[in-house]
Amino acid sequence: MDNGRKVAVILALISIFIGFDAAIYNLFTKRCIDTTSKEMQQYSVELHRYMPFDNNSEAVKVESDLKFTKELPVLDGAAALYPIFSGIVNSVYPEDCIRFDNGGFAPESALHFTNTKGAYKAVVDGDADVIFCARPSESQLKYAEDNGTELEIVDIGREAFVFIVNKENPVDGLAMNQVKDIFSGKIKNWSEVGGENLPVDALSRNEGSGSQTTMDKFMGGTKQKCSPFGAFGRSIGYSFRYYVDNMVGCEGVKKLELDGISPNKEHIADGSYPLASTFCAVYRKDNTNPHVKELIDWVLSEKGQEIIEKAGYIPLG
Repeated sequence: MDNGRKVAVILALISIFIGFDAAIYNLFTKRCIDTTSKEMQQYSVELHRYMPFDNNSEAVKVESDLKFTKELPVLDGAAALYPIFSGIVNSVYPEDCIRFDNGGFAPESALHFTNTKGAYKAVVDGDADVIFCARPSESQLKYAEDNGTELEIVDIGREAFVFIVNKENPVDGLAMNQVKDIFSGKIKNWSEVGGENLPVDALSRNEGSGSQTTMDKFMGGTKQKCSPFGAFGRSIGYSFRYYVDNMVGCEGVKKLELDGISPNKEHIADGSYPLASTFCAVYRKDNTNPHVKELIDWVLSEKGQEIIEKAGYIPLG
């Protein structure tokens, strides 16, 4: 075999191995690992869509007697709750408080967005005064304890944790125990819960996110398992109702009923949906900013609850 043919054969073999490796990654590995980088978290929400003081944005605004002009509490929080804390800034903060450069909020901005994991670190480290998130995970509470910080956690509104599938999936609802069996790996095929004869692809979220913290609590210590064969079937995932409905535009997704109850606003408000929950404003108990407590009181007031309702969430009521 001449040198030219040898080179051609070697290149062909390399191409085959590269293609095989890429296929394995996309079909199996990618679906079972956390591919959510810090940058991907930052852009999981279109920040400009809810930018305060922009007439073309969807940021909520209510008329309020409360107006901050100095010593502004720095706000941060979860992706799913960004419309709430951007709406608060839009309603009671001065227009010059926002600094947005190179696709993100500058350090001196009164409004930040680092997602749940980053927000809990920021409030403990003193880089944020008030954050808006789901309740903290054990690791987030430990980080606060290790840093000598005690957190004040105040419920400010209601939401629902939901499980989602492709709208073409014939399964419309599951029992709570079926969901746990799916994500623990006991149920491996949709036919076991009235669906098609296809493998279940049970997806997970990045550790420390509000969704994953809520899922860990739901699972009650049972480990989630991802089947590599799920890539050939239908997926099931989870998030918060508002995030699914309003922020990511998942038109091809449907939310499952749990124990026969749908996660609509009525069932969240009356508590009949099994995974209806509250979300919180969190701050350090030793925070010396004089406006922090004033802001929390305002969020719990009629005007603050109006922000929550207008943004599409469920007020405490």
